[in-house]
Amino acid sequence: MSMIIGNKGGPRSEINVTPYIDILLVLLIIFMVVTPIDQKDLKVKVPQPPQPPTIESRPGDIVVSVGDHAEIEINRIPVALSALSSKLHEIFSARPNKNMFISASPGLPYGDVVKVIDISKGAGVADIGLICEELH
Repeated sequence: MSMIIGNKGGPRSEINVTPYIDILLVLLIIFMVVTPIDQKDLKVKVPQPPQPPTIESRPGDIVVSVGDHAEIEINRIPVALSALSSKLHEIFSARPNKNMFISASPGLPYGDVVKVIDISKGAGVADIGLICEELH
């Protein structure tokens, strides 16, 4: 007499994936036939978002603008970087409102903006707001 080791003739616990592959291939063929080969362009007018209102500065606001080549203006009056600290100290020493805004060119390195912020803080500016422009 011999002993049978294992279950060679009994039910198997493996999943038969052949029917799943058949269904997958049929679905693939259906989607290939249904999808049109020649895409037609439709003339669509997409509504554009409304333009944000422009921020008008109040007469008492101080806006320091930094241009593309690090040229600095205080309320549209050109100022050299070396004279910025003394000019801001002169402006803010007599003002109760020690707030200022900085508007910088989008292509300007961030380090140049930080330099202007450091000079402004040293000149006595309490709060600094950054004016951002959206890139289109």
